[in-house]
Amino acid sequence: MSHELRTPLNSQLILSKLLSENEDGHLSEKEVEYAQTIHASGTELLSLINEILDLSKIESGTMPIDISHLSFSDVRNWARKSFAPVAEKKQLKYAVTLDTGLPSAIRTDGNRLRQVLKNLLSNAFKFTEKGGVTLDIRVAGSGWRTDHSGLNSARQVIAFSVTDTGIGIPTDKQKIVFEAFQQADGTTSRKYGGTGLGLSITREIIRHLGGDILVESAPDKGSKFTAYLPVRYEIDTDPCPFAGPKNNGRGVPAIPDTRPGTGPQPDSSPSAEDDDRNRISPGDRLVLIVEDDPVFARLLLDKAREKGFKGIVATRGSEAVSLARSCKPDAITLDLELPDMIGITVLDMLKRHMDTRHIPVHVISVMEKTSMIFQMGAVSQLRKPISKEQLQQTFDDLETALKKKMKKLLVIEDDETQFNSIRDLIGNGDVEVVGARSGKTALKRLAADSFDCIVLDLGLPDMSGFRLAEKINQNPDTRKIPIIVYTGRELNEQEETRLRKLSKSIIIKDVHALDRLLDETTLFLHRVVEKLPENKKKMLRELQQKDPVLADKKVLIVDDDVRNIFALTAILEQQKMAVLYAENGKDGIRILKENPDTAIVLMDIMMPDMDGYETMAHIRGMDVFRTLPVIALTAKAMKGDREKCMAAGASDYIAKPVEKEQLLSLMRVWLYQ
Repeated sequence: MSHELRTPLNSQLILSKLLSENEDGHLSEKEVEYAQTIHASGTELLSLINEILDLSKIESGTMPIDISHLSFSDVRNWARKSFAPVAEKKQLKYAVTLDTGLPSAIRTDGNRLRQVLKNLLSNAFKFTEKGGVTLDIRVAGSGWRTDHSGLNSARQVIAFSVTDTGIGIPTDKQKIVFEAFQQADGTTSRKYGGTGLGLSITREIIRHLGGDILVESAPDKGSKFTAYLPVRYEIDTDPCPFAGPKNNGRGVPAIPDTRPGTGPQPDSSPSAEDDDRNRISPGDRLVLIVEDDPVFARLLLDKAREKGFKGIVATRGSEAVSLARSCKPDAITLDLELPDMIGITVLDMLKRHMDTRHIPVHVISVMEKTSMIFQMGAVSQLRKPISKEQLQQTFDDLETALKKKMKKLLVIEDDETQFNSIRDLIGNGDVEVVGARSGKTALKRLAADSFDCIVLDLGLPDMSGFRLAEKINQNPDTRKIPIIVYTGRELNEQEETRLRKLSKSIIIKDVHALDRLLDETTLFLHRVVEKLPENKKKMLRELQQKDPVLADKKVLIVDDDVRNIFALTAILEQQKMAVLYAENGKDGIRILKENPDTAIVLMDIMMPDMDGYETMAHIRGMDVFRTLPVIALTAKAMKGDREKCMAAGASDYIAKPVEKEQLLSLMRVWLYQ
């Protein structure tokens, strides 16, 4: 069901997104608006599909339950962080209160409890125009239905009450609001939006967790929804009223929610960090901490505050990208091992987007990808475990960089005409361009001053550019300065390999060389693109559409749905890639054998006859394709599917509906490697 519903949506979302971007400028403003409306409607439909699938899992008795201890302080922090911005936007009062008699924690499914509270709070804010919303958590001695045996026998019951001052619900309508696709008043769905599924899912989750939910309300006086849960979920009870698999009475095994399309959710974090996202004021210095280890995230947050920064914690890559674009932090610390995507993909998405590419990214991870992450624009890398001194140095370097308003670029070029053209291209008031016409002069400049980036020509009068680059890299004071090689000579394979170790980028002087030089220096100088003149912004935007990592590479799409092939081809041909396709696994293998120069494969999983697992295993069985990047691309995203794809030979995995930006970033990462 998941696969069949999401597959047609995949092509709709991709193609409407491509139209709305209007990169060729062929569409009118009204046509772009139509495309945006189609994309927004498709996104709403995806959300509805996810809700229906949730409800179907509950009604079949197969909803996964993951029992753990959840502290009430974490619930309070999560609720405050998640809905304070909504309250502020609607100018409503908002409070989260904890009863003094509460124990320290509740033993239940924390993700499902947050889902319940998210639904109740979302509804409360949706139907409230003035006044406020309150979440009150307390110990309850009564209030639930008297015939509820589970709560009657519980050692302690916790009440979660969401109260609002909204439109209210008539008494005769209070039962139907918990039914699927029902609203208290048919007109409310048109005025306020929504499907009527949220409360239905909420009720069934509460029942599944051994609890009860009741509503008190009156028209124009607001509503109060109270969910009652036992303080300790007893796994040998059967709180779910529906027939269905019961897993031998031992409860349903823990399966995390990996539904595609749900986006970054506050309840996905291992621990609700008490960060500063709701205490940011204009002028504050802000660090985004991308880290799924709550202990290390807390350490980084404390260090940031100690140095006078505010901090925001993101535990997932998708959440990190979203926060970076909305909050515009001054710097980012990035772990490379995240639960939803590898951190290198996050780095690529940040550096490819005009709004975030200037933000310095400091990688802190157990993974070592030094050469790749520096070429992609990272400022530094620390390998875990790190010392207190290393952490201190990172924040000291960050503080020094932020205080430096004027960036300095050293251009080592003996041709005066070339130097002048580079200076005119790069200079814009925020960058001082300094020249050096020989290797010796360059070394003197570097010894006397501090530079943020170097542009190096290889043809110097007194020493080779190779030797100069080696000297710069051997000096502890200059080895961290990014070097961009800008040369007119053709390089053989040995020379290119040597330079790759010494520099961050190599640009051969041709018709597009100055465009690329502007792009690379903007990246390594961490310049804010929006502050550049319009003609230079246009140059960068046009260059983004001609990605050299993807351009002219051959990609094979193996998918039995022609709509997906069409949609993916539209994306990839826009990147100047040569696209091959096959509608089944056998044809995919045949086409791959006929085209051994294929650079990457996008592999659907659910195909007739030979599915994606079998096809990938067959490809890996051929020596010539043993290291070929193969990305599994599927609408089937359930527990264990990622591991199954990897075991079959996938290099990586992405779930449908596919986000264009994430797919391209993932492909770039594998083609970089």
